[in-house]
Amino acid sequence: MLCEVLYTCPMKQLITAKLKLHTDPAQFAALRTTQLAYRDALNYVSRYSFARGKKSNQQWLQHETYAAMRALYHLPAQMACNVPRQVGATYKTLWTKVKQNNAARKAGITKKRYKGLDQPPKYASPTLTYNYHRDFSLKPDQQVSILTLDGRVVVCYTGYEQHLALMQHGAHIGAAKLWYDKPRKQFYLLVTLELEVPAPTPETHQHVVGVDVGQRYLAVTAQLNNGASFYSGKQSRAKADHYARLRKRLQQKGTRSATRRLIVLSGRERRLKQDRNHQISRAIVDQHPHSVIGLEDLANIRERTKRTHGKHATKKQRRANRHASKWAFAELHSYLAYKAMLTGSMAVKVDAHYTSQACPMCGHTCLDNRPKSGLLFVCQSCHYTLHADLIGARNVALRTLLTRQDWMSTGVLSVRPDVSSDEAKAARRQRYAELRWSPDTSPAL
Repeated sequence: MLCEVLYTCPMKQLITAKLKLHTDPAQFAALRTTQLAYRDALNYVSRYSFARGKKSNQQWLQHETYAAMRALYHLPAQMACNVPRQVGATYKTLWTKVKQNNAARKAGITKKRYKGLDQPPKYASPTLTYNYHRDFSLKPDQQVSILTLDGRVVVCYTGYEQHLALMQHGAHIGAAKLWYDKPRKQFYLLVTLELEVPAPTPETHQHVVGVDVGQRYLAVTAQLNNGASFYSGKQSRAKADHYARLRKRLQQKGTRSATRRLIVLSGRERRLKQDRNHQISRAIVDQHPHSVIGLEDLANIRERTKRTHGKHATKKQRRANRHASKWAFAELHSYLAYKAMLTGSMAVKVDAHYTSQACPMCGHTCLDNRPKSGLLFVCQSCHYTLHADLIGARNVALRTLLTRQDWMSTGVLSVRPDVSSDEAKAARRQRYAELRWSPDTSPAL
């Protein structure tokens, strides 16, 4: 089904406000006890579902386990209702992965069997979900009332000034999560805020930007006036390689202290990627206000690309596979999407079909246009030569321009390419093959 959105009303955007809770010893103990009881209840319901056919029906789980959770873990009513919902959602996700794995095995894409349902899912994180006005509520003077096993506690909080201003003026407050930072022994309340942003129109979004993601350069942007920006990934990838080598040595050691060190290392690597993705997305959004930002649709990219795996792969190929699979490009796209919407721009997905092999000047597409899959693009037909990542960004920009032109003529914006029909994909790719990079393609501003 073609995912089309007709923008006739204000759009809504979700963001998360991180509130630091300033607790006294008694409040700290009450929150910690509540978190651990909630986690134990999650594991209890998970084992119960696993023993009875790995069911994911949330209503059935609540009917079967509600009384036991109240008796065993002394959870309040609303928390006891949240636990089966979370467990049911987990099992539903695992069953979806099992079905996808079965389809991939039948198609010959993989021989490995998905083992996510061989054992009951175990919840290790004590993160606790709260509902607004039921489990927590905001008080004057930057105080929040939070439900615990022993009743409500009123805690002072601090946070980012802009988020606090949004909470006080106009933002719709949703559910929250109580998160515990174990190394610092600090509680945070992660509150969901729903904001209304003005509806975009072709008149307010006249500029077009294409974004290509990769390994040597984490992101490359291209504008229709031949402007470009490169965001290097050399330092980030060097640190990621260092973490990979250290992780391999710790896994081989296998001691308890090595396992603890691995947990610390995983958090450090995750924060490295998040920080770099935040920096890149913020730079792109600030540099291109009121623009339509085109992103490649990278869904199922690993299955579509041919790479050598396992025993047949060389050391260099295994390193390249790790680089391609470890960096969080979906996270970068999500950061770009929500930051663009908050700053008056918008992000759309375009087909990533042959963006790095198609010549934007003559349209010739072949694998030999990138000799040895390097950084140099050399068209075998017209001999046009340019940086390969910039070629990809220009092709994305052209396809985004085509999406914007359809938006101007029909009033309907396709925020994601149609992937449900082979005929639709063939027709769309035929239109892409007719695009050419020229100053004449720039819209009249």
